[in-house]
Amino acid sequence: MAINRKKILIQLTNISKSFAMQELFSNLNFRLNSRMRVGLVGRNGSGKSTLFRLVLGEEHQDGGEVSIPKNYKIGSLEQHLKFSEKTLREEASLALSEDLKYDVYRVEKILFGLGFVQSDLDKDPLSFSGGYQIRINLAKLLVTEPNLLLLDEPTNYLDIVSLRWLKSFLRSFEGEVILITHDRDFMDSITTHTMGIVRKKLSLITGNTHKFYEQLASNDELHVKTKISQDKKIKELEEFIAKNKTRASTAALAQSKVKQLEKMDRMEDITSESTLKFDFNFKETPAKILLDVSDLSFGYTKDKILFKNISFSIKKGECLGIIGKNGKGKSTLLNVLSRELKQLSGTVDMHTSSKFGHFGQTNINHLNLNNTVYEEVYGVNASLSMSRARSICGAMMFSGDSADKKISLLSGGEKSRVMLGKILVDEVNILFLDEPTNHLDMDSIDSLTTAIKNFDGAVVIVTHSENLLRKVANRLVVFAKDGADLFDGTYDEFLEKVGWEEEEQDKKVKTVSKQNQHMNKKQRAFLISQRNKKTSPFKKKIEKLETLIIQTEEELETNQEELIKISSSGDRGKLGDLYKVVAEQEELIEKSFEDLEVVQNEFDELVKEYEIEIEALL
Repeated sequence: MAINRKKILIQLTNISKSFAMQELFSNLNFRLNSRMRVGLVGRNGSGKSTLFRLVLGEEHQDGGEVSIPKNYKIGSLEQHLKFSEKTLREEASLALSEDLKYDVYRVEKILFGLGFVQSDLDKDPLSFSGGYQIRINLAKLLVTEPNLLLLDEPTNYLDIVSLRWLKSFLRSFEGEVILITHDRDFMDSITTHTMGIVRKKLSLITGNTHKFYEQLASNDELHVKTKISQDKKIKELEEFIAKNKTRASTAALAQSKVKQLEKMDRMEDITSESTLKFDFNFKETPAKILLDVSDLSFGYTKDKILFKNISFSIKKGECLGIIGKNGKGKSTLLNVLSRELKQLSGTVDMHTSSKFGHFGQTNINHLNLNNTVYEEVYGVNASLSMSRARSICGAMMFSGDSADKKISLLSGGEKSRVMLGKILVDEVNILFLDEPTNHLDMDSIDSLTTAIKNFDGAVVIVTHSENLLRKVANRLVVFAKDGADLFDGTYDEFLEKVGWEEEEQDKKVKTVSKQNQHMNKKQRAFLISQRNKKTSPFKKKIEKLETLIIQTEEELETNQEELIKISSSGDRGKLGDLYKVVAEQEELIEKSFEDLEVVQNEFDELVKEYEIEIEALL
């Protein structure tokens, strides 16, 4: 992997971007330094993915500049899984550049580092589980030796086991990371900084999302207080001007107040951003046990059973989490419980007063495409008033005219919000929820979590969010190996007492790897020592040039600000002298960057020579 400079790696300066009549952001500024792992947050539609595309050069900004150093490689992880080759080795080798297309050793080394073994290399990529298919995509990315990983919702489509592995991998990645995800726990476990697009501006703090939102709330509170003070001052000035502008004795003073008012930089009101509001409508019931499942089995054919002999009961106030790898039958179990699929054997009994609401991955297909959002919501509950239906639409972020949009015109995420709205309208005492956090931003997920915890009925939830599981689930149905079993305890208790089988296998692979590494430890230590001696002078030159560039850039920025002030004062002599200084500083910076590039290339070549020898011993 190429060596990162210690200071500024990517710089965005005064970036603005709009689509049609919608402005995403204006005068946006950001600097990425080495070793930074940044979590990018913001409401859905705020421009997070667009910002990634600007950095990747897939979109062009309306104004401003994106600066990226030469030879600084940026990689983005493909979310979707599409493979064209017949073997794992050939698929991963697709990422090799033309001059390295026969360097299969490089590919195999990365695959082994990601948990694959020798016998996997000739297998069909499609034969691997979903989590390992994600690793194939990641291997193809790492083959290109990126300095920076741009990850846009990498948690989508991943099961818990894959998520836990990806979290561990990103923690050990040596380059920079900018991450977009709605999974707050996943983000906070990886990142060093949090950056947010809020009200078309970008702000960055050191710390996690909780610290970021606390700082945002504090800034908003200060803004409101300052604006109240400013509004009071403006009112006093306006009243003084109105009373005194017509009097000869005070007209001059009133005019000076007019000028003072005109120069004032007036603060804008803080605009609130939409958040989904959840409050499930509980249907009263005398029953203690709302759902009773006995010896439940299902398979699409008798030869392929997804689960068998599952038994459990759920009382009011309880939440059952369904967890496991993708494709094992989690959603299918939920569909059997909600009577969308017929079981092979066993029973699903509900109390006569039980009524359920089902949010599923496929039941958005039940929406009437010819209806509007309002019509879909209003049609659920005959006793619902028109104003209440409109209010529910607004809670699902379909306020005003957007509630009259046709279902056929909505995106997948918008249709999911309509389904949630329909469940909120109806009176229910059992909730069946399949991945309800997909398509929601962090604030909306927090609101949903609170609503589930406050719901007086029973909840059965399929989710890959460890954070959500920890907060709401009392018991679990765990899909592992060739079936599913009930675990009578919380998620943390499951990890402590049982754990994931795949993680145990990964530990074994790492143990073998460590034993092999120990054999060559002394030889590698000698090579590393030699490399460090030879590269030390280059490092010192690089650090010296970087320090010079940073100091000169800071001085240049100060002098440029001074130029603006002097230009309005009319002091031509001083202006000429300062222009000369600025020109010299700009020339010095350009020359220093050229020198830095030469030294950096020499350093990289020397490091690469040793890396080839060291890697051969890994």
